[in-house]
Amino acid sequence: MKISKKDALIWFRFFAQLPEGEELMVRQQEIVYATFAQIEAAIDARNEQLQKEIPNLKCLAGRTYYVGDDDKFPRGCRSCLTGTGLSAIRKTNTCNIACKFCYYYGDLDCIPPIGEGMWEIGGTKFYEKDIDLLLKIQKHPTGISYVYLEPFMEIEKYYPVIRKFHEAGIHQHMYTNGTLCTEENLKALGEAGLDELRFNLGGVNCADKVIENMRLAKKYIKYVGIETPMTPEYFEQFFQKKEAILSTGIDFMNCAELHLNPNNIGNYEGENIYIARHGYVSPIWSRELTLKFMKIAAEEQWDVVVHDCSNFTKFARSIHQRSQEDGWFGASTYTCEFPVVPYGAFLPILEDENFAFLEEEELPKGYKPGELFF
Repeated sequence: MKISKKDALIWFRFFAQLPEGEELMVRQQEIVYATFAQIEAAIDARNEQLQKEIPNLKCLAGRTYYVGDDDKFPRGCRSCLTGTGLSAIRKTNTCNIACKFCYYYGDLDCIPPIGEGMWEIGGTKFYEKDIDLLLKIQKHPTGISYVYLEPFMEIEKYYPVIRKFHEAGIHQHMYTNGTLCTEENLKALGEAGLDELRFNLGGVNCADKVIENMRLAKKYIKYVGIETPMTPEYFEQFFQKKEAILSTGIDFMNCAELHLNPNNIGNYEGENIYIARHGYVSPIWSRELTLKFMKIAAEEQWDVVVHDCSNFTKFARSIHQRSQEDGWFGASTYTCEFPVVPYGAFLPILEDENFAFLEEEELPKGYKPGELFF
């Protein structure tokens, strides 16, 4: 059903007033899904038009878009999207800053520890000495990533583990906000065998200190780049310091579509949001800004890859990863992180006079307010 924006708004105002936990009737669920489809179709049309304006836009195996030299496309992303797996390794449960877009915003002091002397790999706890056993028994993934939260809070613990995976020939990348980097620890990471370091430049408002740490990292680590959720603040801050950032010699920029969850959605109250394939919830401006960013990069021929790490990319990633795990046909881990749909959060886009559905039709009989009984 091509529900009209007016009818969708009437219904979503009603849904937003329902007591928490009250389940919708089947036809009400149809109205919700029809509304989501209408919003998503309009967003897709806008983004497709922006893509057409990007010179030399490239696509990796039908799974993600980018501009720039193929050789600089991040190896970690290639492993994630086309390789035999990208295992996340968790160790550090603390961070020294609080980004408003962080998935753990508001809970940073409550993140459970992994355990003294332990590492979480594939959901299993390992001591460092157990990694040799793991490498002997299981098939090696093409890549691994160090996530969960800021590894430089205790970076010295990472060196021997990185060395083990390096000796096994596994590509490794790590995320950092960059504020705790020093020449000493960056050199140690490079010597241990870290292949790729990604800086969350938007989390530190494009701080000069972190920009210089990116330049320093490039001396010791083969691949260095930026991975930051695309926000209006980051977009503006980047272009204020574009020349300094590009002069660091970084290889790539991953522009992530901002992903909202119950922890951080309150920081974006009132923004126009949409839900992609009933899964990730994002502000509509995030990918739009990424595509505009890519257009500028392509037109100005920056010597870096700019990668559109969108909700579509994450959907493709999930399908690919489950296929590598011998999942059934169509299996993926892509899902919505909200236990209950935040109906009220969709009111701003339905109330926005400048946002229109592509096509509308009258609700079928039995779906209008006052007619719906089951």
